[in-house]
Amino acid sequence: MSQKVEYLTAASLAKRYDVGPATIWRWSANPKHPFPQPVKLGPNCTRWRSEDIEAFEDRCKEVA
Repeated sequence: MSQKVEYLTAASLAKRYDVGPATIWRWSANPKHPFPQPVKLGPNCTRWRSEDIEAFEDRCKEVA
């Protein structure tokens, strides 16, 4: 049985981290920042996999 993949928008991530959506895009564009890369789902649809975000948060907790 396959597991359903959930995707998050830049706006939902911005709310999650209390930053603006532009900050989410800036983090993603910076190769030195460990923030996960988005997935392009269509011509005008880019999202982040929730499992990638959760793994990122787990790594951040280990460092703190």
